[in-house]
Amino acid sequence: MKINKTAIGLDHKPFIIAEMSGNHNQSLERALKIVEAAAKAGADALKLQTYTADTITLDINKAEFLITDQKSLWKGKTLYQLYSEAYTPWEWHKPIMEYANKLGMICFSSPFDNTAVDFLEDLNVPAYKIASFENSHIPLLKKVASTGKPMIISTGLASISQLDETIKVIRSSGCKDFMLLKCTSTYPSPPKNTNVITIPHMRQLFDCEIGLSDHTMGIGAALAAIAHGATAIEKHFTLNRNDGGVDSAFSLEPDELKKLVIESKRSWESIGIVHYGPTQDEKKSLVFRRSLYISSNIQKGDTINKNNLKVIRPGLGLEPKYYSIVMGKKVSKNVKAGTPFSWDLIK
Repeated sequence: MKINKTAIGLDHKPFIIAEMSGNHNQSLERALKIVEAAAKAGADALKLQTYTADTITLDINKAEFLITDQKSLWKGKTLYQLYSEAYTPWEWHKPIMEYANKLGMICFSSPFDNTAVDFLEDLNVPAYKIASFENSHIPLLKKVASTGKPMIISTGLASISQLDETIKVIRSSGCKDFMLLKCTSTYPSPPKNTNVITIPHMRQLFDCEIGLSDHTMGIGAALAAIAHGATAIEKHFTLNRNDGGVDSAFSLEPDELKKLVIESKRSWESIGIVHYGPTQDEKKSLVFRRSLYISSNIQKGDTINKNNLKVIRPGLGLEPKYYSIVMGKKVSKNVKAGTPFSWDLIK
């Protein structure tokens, strides 16, 4: 898969997406600082969300529009209040995207309705992200797919049959380049619910690139996902969790994002191929294995015994497995202590 000229796949280092979401706390100045910090940390992409409270819900204060979950970060708010606080003003999108591009990052967004897609098309975004809660929104999927641009789809809450339907819809609507992100839609998400072992199964089942949209704390789950074949990692990002904000509690800070960028590349590089025996770089270390060495001066015709033959480092003599075989043999010439044992020493 490619976004602009950036390739995403098993042969390339993991594609790291910093999700701003509502961590700008309704300050454009802060939003631009988040862009700068993400670029400095080494993120490949910055992602926004494009909606307004009115395009995503209704301004109604009753049961189904009220967040009542006692464990929710947003308990007590109505959906309208939450999205009014979290949304990114549409007039900010252009300066944020231009600044991200200037700093070398790809910038795209998650649209939540058709008007958002039209708006993002006017900005000529290079790709689209579909949020987990929208992966069953067939009209939106068709609209986004019809742009022909790459799609990244979070899979939170979706069953295999629902994902199959989603993929059929986007393919039939014009999308040829897409990837799925394994996702657990809890905020924050405990690592035990992440189930990254699903990633290779998803790759085999849906025959596309697979990544992780990660709401856990820290970077452990992300590194585990890369070890299981994830080629992209999306993490929420903020300047400082102590500053607060709708997503700050499960967002990475700049030093953590930098660590993710570094360690994700190391994790990817370590996967390698099925291999036994010394690598090319290891061969110089063979000398530190043990081998058979003459340990005291001996004369021609003397018998090899435990007093004049030892298994020591370095590894330039015969392998230790021959110790019992050569024991009791006579040497064919005078040999000084410190000589690596070889077959030509035996008479």
